[in-house]
Amino acid sequence: MEKEAILWRSIGNNRVECIACARRCKIPDGGRGFCFIRSNKDGKLYLDSYGKLEAVQLDPIEKKPFNHFMPGSYVLGVGTSSCNFGCLFCQNHNISKEREIKGVDISPKGLVDLALQSGAQGIAFTYNEPTIFIEYVLDVAELSHKEGLFNVFVTNGYMTPEAVQKMKGLIDAVVVDFKGNGEEKFANKYEAIVSSESVKSALLSLKHAGIHIEITDLIIPQVGDSLEACDRLTKWISNELGPDTPVMFTRFHPDYKMLDYSETPLKTLVSHYNIAKSNGLKFVYIGNVPGTKYENTYCPKCGEELVSRSGFSIYGWKITASGKCPKCGEKIPMQGKVPEAFSYKGIRVLY
Repeated sequence: MEKEAILWRSIGNNRVECIACARRCKIPDGGRGFCFIRSNKDGKLYLDSYGKLEAVQLDPIEKKPFNHFMPGSYVLGVGTSSCNFGCLFCQNHNISKEREIKGVDISPKGLVDLALQSGAQGIAFTYNEPTIFIEYVLDVAELSHKEGLFNVFVTNGYMTPEAVQKMKGLIDAVVVDFKGNGEEKFANKYEAIVSSESVKSALLSLKHAGIHIEITDLIIPQVGDSLEACDRLTKWISNELGPDTPVMFTRFHPDYKMLDYSETPLKTLVSHYNIAKSNGLKFVYIGNVPGTKYENTYCPKCGEELVSRSGFSIYGWKITASGKCPKCGEKIPMQGKVPEAFSYKGIRVLY
C-alpha cells in the first residue's frame, strides 16, 4: 500500500526533497531515498510501505525501554521495513536491512482495534526507525488517542524539526537511542551518518514540543566506549535536556556484521553510569544486564530505592500516590504509575 507523503517539498525538474529525517534525501523522479520505502513518483513523494507491517508484538513498556513513562503498562509494538541508518550491529537487521517491502497490511483503524483487543494501554512505533513511516504513525496516533491509548516512539532521533512539529500532540513519549556515546567517528563508520548533531537538535525540538524524553546509549567495547565522549554527552544531556532526563547505558550483544565483538563488560557500563551521575543526571540506569542494582530507580535526594526492577519486570514500588519519595518527600518525575490491578499487600508485582 502506498500513500502520498506529508513531509517533502518540490525542488524542480520533478525532483523532491524528503524532509522527514535528517538525511533530507533529494530524490529524482523514479528514485528512492536512503530508507528505500519513500519514493518519487512523477514529482511527488510517496510512502510505499504505508500500513505494511513486518513486526507486531505485545510488550511491556520497560522493554522499549522506558523507565519513567507509564510503568507497568503494555504496548503493542509495530515496525515496517528498512531504516535510515546503516548500523553494522543492528539486532533487527532482518527487517531494517530489507530492500523489499514486505509484511501484513493493517490499516490505522485495524491497528488501534488490535491494540485494544490485545489489552495494550498504548502503541509503540519501534523495531525499525519510525520516522521513515511517519505518515502511518501519525494516522494511527490520532485514532489511538481517541480510544484512550498513548503513543510512544522508539527512535534513533535522526529526524527534522518539521517531523517533530507533526508529532506534537500525537506522540506522548520518545526514547532516543544514541550509539557509542554519539561520537562522530563512530557515527561515520558504524551507523553511516555524518554525526549525531542532528540527533541533539531533534532532542531540543522534542523538548520544546513538550514530549516526554528518555535516552539510551548503546556502549560497544573498544569502538564505542569512550569515557571522554560519555562525559561530553552526559554533560550536554544534563545541561540542555535537564538533570531529570532518564539515561540508560545498554550492553551490546554481537549481531549482524559485528559478531566477532564481545559483550560490553559490566565494569565499562558502571564507569559510564558513574560519569553520568557525576555530571548531575539524577536517574541513570544500566540496561541488558538483568539482576543488578543499576536497574532500579533511587531517590536523588536521600537514596531510597523507589522502584525495584529485574529485566522487564517491576517487583517493588514505593513512590507515593502524589509522586513523591515516601522517606524525604522529594518529587519524582514519573509519568504514570504502576496499575493498581497489580497491587498485592502493598507490593506491586508485574508480569
